[in-house]
Amino acid sequence: MPAPDRSGAGIFFLSSPALSIIISINYRETSLTACCATCSCMLVFQRIEHSALNSPRSIRGKTRVNVPEFLTPTGREEERLLGELDAERLPQHIAVIMDGNGRWARKRHLPRIAGHRAGVRSARTIIETCARLKIPALTLYAFSMENWRRPKAEIDFLMRLLREYLRKELPVIHKNNIRLLVIGRADQLPDAVRADVERGMEQTAGNSGMQLAVALNYGGRAELVDAFNRILDRVRDSGLPNAHIDEETISQNLYTAGLPDPDLLIRTSGEMRVSNFLLWQIAYAEIYVTETLWPDFTRAQLYEALFDFQKRERRYGGLSDARRRVTA
Repeated sequence: MPAPDRSGAGIFFLSSPALSIIISINYRETSLTACCATCSCMLVFQRIEHSALNSPRSIRGKTRVNVPEFLTPTGREEERLLGELDAERLPQHIAVIMDGNGRWARKRHLPRIAGHRAGVRSARTIIETCARLKIPALTLYAFSMENWRRPKAEIDFLMRLLREYLRKELPVIHKNNIRLLVIGRADQLPDAVRADVERGMEQTAGNSGMQLAVALNYGGRAELVDAFNRILDRVRDSGLPNAHIDEETISQNLYTAGLPDPDLLIRTSGEMRVSNFLLWQIAYAEIYVTETLWPDFTRAQLYEALFDFQKRERRYGGLSDARRRVTA
């Protein structure tokens, strides 16, 4: 059966040993015409209400949310997934381990840098989509402290690519009311990169939309070390040897202070590990792993991850509602 052309009409042929029918669907007028080839009769049905005829433009929930034109589905799968999402149960913070750029390039017999450049396109799509879905926070794992072990030529390219991205995309980020943050030991980045990053954060500091945290020269263990040292410095400065430290104190001294903890962690490329990423913050995050390599990660696959997230029951160590009723 051919895919329908939503700009006009779709024609389908149905046949059986007893009957052959030609069906024509006019999407502009939402009408269906069926012609019986055996007796030349014609039937017309008006106003067929069906998702195949009327693309959903809103996310289902207690309150329907209008989806911007930018998020208009580009295919049936994307349309189906967008229609299934519950607007009131979207994550407050999505964290993404963007993995697989090198393997993507190798499969295509291309240099690794081609994979990194392709990965930037995926990052742009996911950032814009999350912002328009009104996800409050998105964190992307862009460059780990361990990545310094890679060849110098690749590192230099990644730093140039980051600066290029900031120059090109910062106006768009700012226009979409996104606030840019950088988490990690930014003071160890090259001077030019650090200057561009600081400029971007300053320019978007007053924005009130989605907070976009880019993890650069980041390590989860290093973040905890830095947090503990910051706390120790404050204790020493205050002269309070018996100061009490609790979970809230630690959270307030992490790079991500002020952001909600991620409730969804997405990892591409199929690797089953967290790679020293947000070790404290993902304690109760739902983890979604896909075999898809990062440059192939599309808006539809983001919707798939969100739909999977919404199917899970988050108990935080307690009982499910059903089991609680049984044991009561």
